[in-house]
Amino acid sequence: MSFMHELSAKKIAIIGAGVTGSALLDFFITRGINADLFDEKAPGALREVNTTYDLAVVSPGWRIDHPIIAALEATGCEIMGEIDFAWKIKEEIAPDQKWIALTGTNGKTTTIQMVQSIFDYSTKSGIACGNVGEPVIAVLASGESYDFLALELSSFQLQWSRLPRYEAVALLNIAPDHIDWHGSFDRYALAKLKLLEAGSLAIINGEDSESVIRSASWSGPKIFYNLDTPQAGEIGLVENLLVDRAFTSDPSRAIEFAELSDIHPAVPHNVANAMAAAGLALAIGISHQEIRAGLKNFTLDRHRLEVVLEKDGISWVNDSKATNPHAAAAALLSHISSIWIAGGLAKGAEMGPLIERCALRIKAAILFGQDASIIATALSRFAPQIPYFIMPFSGDSQELMLEVVSKAQELATSGDTVLLAPACASMDQFQDYADRGEKFVAAVREVVGR
Repeated sequence: MSFMHELSAKKIAIIGAGVTGSALLDFFITRGINADLFDEKAPGALREVNTTYDLAVVSPGWRIDHPIIAALEATGCEIMGEIDFAWKIKEEIAPDQKWIALTGTNGKTTTIQMVQSIFDYSTKSGIACGNVGEPVIAVLASGESYDFLALELSSFQLQWSRLPRYEAVALLNIAPDHIDWHGSFDRYALAKLKLLEAGSLAIINGEDSESVIRSASWSGPKIFYNLDTPQAGEIGLVENLLVDRAFTSDPSRAIEFAELSDIHPAVPHNVANAMAAAGLALAIGISHQEIRAGLKNFTLDRHRLEVVLEKDGISWVNDSKATNPHAAAAALLSHISSIWIAGGLAKGAEMGPLIERCALRIKAAILFGQDASIIATALSRFAPQIPYFIMPFSGDSQELMLEVVSKAQELATSGDTVLLAPACASMDQFQDYADRGEKFVAAVREVVGR
């Protein structure tokens, strides 16, 4: 009996009523399969387990030890993450479809969107999904036929996943994040490294020491990329050219697939993202010419190094999506002298390594949010020469951002960049990182642009 046929006879629970949970519910409803929705906050969703279920499909972000999941496990219910569930459906309705995937602490969304742009200029049909765009189950349920799915996977999704097999996977970087959820950096890193075990080939950032060291125990084939002249079997940079020495028929030959001028912006971490995207594309047979067209026509998403305004020699840049220290460091290192705007929820991450690495690029810091004091303490300890200003905690997020921008205007002089790169999550004072970025943009236009 097929997996889909068996579903109609099962009592099913969906855990989480967010984007993924809603997509799962739609999938079951359109196939006439009953499923109960569990969520502690969503109106109409169940909050306690009062009956026995055969299968529970879990949305990303739900901890394995959550009381609802623990209660289901206690009854003998099969627990499955959405990615694994989607894989089983794919095996039945699209057995010839291939999957590729990537993960990393930072750059995931930009890189997978680069892959999507490459698909757009390729003869191979593919779509980016998972942690970006639509949930995987929604893509499978859409009825659209794709040769490839390119999955962006978070550590939450990987924690729950064990079934899929990928033609190629990419590991962009590993840095402390979501420590509060995983319990330790090692557990977080192990969740990321699960992706390698599911891949037939790994594209790995050769400049990220954590990725290189932690992937050493995996015996599968690896291709490294870096911002230096590549060795045979690598992807790298030769002067202003991004070149491939990994997927060529002659290992002594290097084939260009982009120029630095094709990458916008051509800052180091974004060039590295382009190399990872190219590696995944090359692994599934997309040509160098198609890759160049995709990268050349790609533009960064909102809230990623978004130049809001340039006035009086000062650049105002919104990188609200820099929600952890590693991402904030990449943003700071992309500018020479920054008035750094940071703060929010640190999620258990340490700020000391960020300050030590970027101190010479920070002219002053403006801090806000619940964990502003954590950043202030790190500045005092590792870079006491940098002045910082802590803004009062405010329930009015737009008023807060107006005050932040006004303070930045006082501090900035010609040649400076006023950089919103919070190094923290946003939910203490904003709806999400996009809301935080939009309010920064609005404040800059009101205070500076008038």
